[in-house]
Amino acid sequence: MVGMRFYGTGRRKSSVARVWLVDGEQKGKVFINGKPFEEYLPRKVWQKVVLEPLEVTGRLSSFEVRINAKGGGVTGQAGAARLGIARALLQSDKNLKPILKKNGFLTQDARVKERKKYGLRKARAAFQYSKR
Repeated sequence: MVGMRFYGTGRRKSSVARVWLVDGEQKGKVFINGKPFEEYLPRKVWQKVVLEPLEVTGRLSSFEVRINAKGGGVTGQAGAARLGIARALLQSDKNLKPILKKNGFLTQDARVKERKKYGLRKARAAFQYSKR
């Protein structure tokens, strides 16, 4: 398994994360856009979201994770990275599917921002109405 690479794509809101699981020298390290993920994602919640699939499957120290994330905000990028990691793990070992599916890591979150409608202030919020 030396030199193996597994790829997965994740999307969340308007963020896209391309994830590679590499059997490299720096096993257990996660890089997002070339930076250590602790530096790219300063909040512990975002870091936990990214690492969840690896922790649940017990593969935290098996791979070096390289993520290329773009678009959207940091929360969306973290969610996209989680889906990408789960898909790449599934590519590496098909037996992980029940565990990943049970924890909801293979389900893409389809929620996106609703478009603004004409005649309204936002998607659903109307301008203030004054009777008199």
